[in-house]
Order: sequence, then C-alpha cells, then structure tokens
Amino acid sequence: MTKQAFVALVTCFNEDETINYEATRAQVRRQVEAGNNIMCAGTNGDFSALTYDEKVRLTEEVVDEVANRVKVIVNAGMPATFETLKLAREFDRIGVDAIAVITPFFIACTQDGLIRHFSTVADAVKTPVYLYDIPARTQNHIEPETARTLARHGNIAGIKDSGGAQETLEAYLDVAKENDGFEVYSGPDHLVLWALQNGAAGCISGLGNAMPHVLAGILGAFNAGDITEAERQQAIYTAFRTDLYALGFAPAMVKRALYLQDASVGASRQPALLPNAAQDAQVAEILRRYSLL
Repeated sequence: MTKQAFVALVTCFNEDETINYEATRAQVRRQVEAGNNIMCAGTNGDFSALTYDEKVRLTEEVVDEVANRVKVIVNAGMPATFETLKLAREFDRIGVDAIAVITPFFIACTQDGLIRHFSTVADAVKTPVYLYDIPARTQNHIEPETARTLARHGNIAGIKDSGGAQETLEAYLDVAKENDGFEVYSGPDHLVLWALQNGAAGCISGLGNAMPHVLAGILGAFNAGDITEAERQQAIYTAFRTDLYALGFAPAMVKRALYLQDASVGASRQPALLPNAAQDAQVAEILRRYSLL
C-alpha cells in the first residue's frame, strides 16, 4: 500500500486577523505541487481560534482549490458532541475525503464517554472518521483499548497519533494489525520514517508547512523502496524540527518560520507568540541553515 503524507495546513490571516483565503489557497497549491495531501482546521491551522462559519468556508475553499488532485482531511472536533456533529455534517456535505475528530478539550472525559462521542459522530456521516489523539493539548487521551473498540465501528477508519510517545504509537499500530481497514497516521515529525517502517498508513505533519519537499521526499523514497534516501531526508527533517522547536510552542514556530518565508500567511491568531525581533533572527538563521530562506 502506498503511504500518504498530509500536511496540517496553516490558516493564513490578514493584518486584522480575518482569514486570508487567497493566501491559504496559495499554500494549498504549494503543498499539492510538492506532492502532499492536506489536513485543514487542525492544530497548526489555528482551529481552536476559528469560528464555526470560518471552518465551513475554509474547508470549502480548500476542497475547491485541491480540485481532487490530492486528499483532504478536516478536523471537526470540539468540546461538545453537539457542535462536533454540526461541523461533521457540514464537512460531509462539502465532500472531504475524511473527517478527523480531535478529542474533546477543557472537559475531562472517561473512556466510555470518548467511545460514545466518536461513535455518535461516525454514525451521523458517510465520510470516514479518523480519531485524533493529542493529549498534551486536550488533556484527554484515547487509550489503545478504546481505539480497539472504536476500530470495530464501520465508519471509523483510523487514528492520528500526535501524542509523541513511541510506545503509544506502537499500541495503535497493534490495533491496526488486528483490524483490517483501520489506519494509523503518525503526527510527530521525528517519527515519520519509523512509523512507516512499522506499519503506519502515513503521517500528518505540521512541520511540512515550512519544509514540504523534504516531507514528500521521505514518503517518496520510502514508497520507492529507497530506505537510504528516506533515512537521509528524515535526518534533515528531524534536525530542522529539533532546531526550530527549541525556540517555542511548535505550531507557533512553524507559522513564524513560514511567515519569514512568505509574509502573506500572516501571524497566528493564538496568543502563544508575539513578534520578537531576536527570535525572528534565530528562526531566519535556522531557515538559512537549511536553505529555506
């Protein structure tokens, strides 16, 4: 099976923090040209700072720009099942390839509650649903046994693991081996190749916003059976990740790196990163080191 790379696409903003849809379309074209699929309204896309209507229009714009050239996944997850359902139905109408559902945040959930939440959404749409686990941000973790239960649902097609722990990723991969049609996508950028070698269907990467061709290179080399080249590209990707993420909150640093490459993407709506000349100089130096600026 051909492995797939998705980029967790940034959402571009104007100076007044309204969405810049034309700039976002340009980022979609950039990723498509590199050979990467798209995930929109995810963590790197400032989803928690977008309104309901913005998420719907953003998805419409991305799907229109992609024009069936690559796959599109969109995140519908919200703290309440009610709003998650509303978004999922809209994305179902728009015609995305898959709907990701991040675990509810702010609300502490039991595993039974997570099963009910995800099952309710998957029951309501025709589009395949992917679980999205990122416990460091939501404080809710999908236990492997819970994933095993949900894998038996006819419309839950897999999981995106952004926990960062190889042990958890291994446990999800075991679930996939036991359940035909259930796929695992790795989120941590330093585990892309390891995940592919151990049975993952692919990866969903935020870092690919700033380094799209290297991400595509890892997947391309792996799919071609050239592990030496895949390892070389992964080493570059991992080193870039280490250098960039040392400076601050990962999604904010990716957005800032991309901003220094192309100011049309705008700043982030999140309060995590304010413009800082000294930090920008460090980011620019890292970009130059990897021939990205």
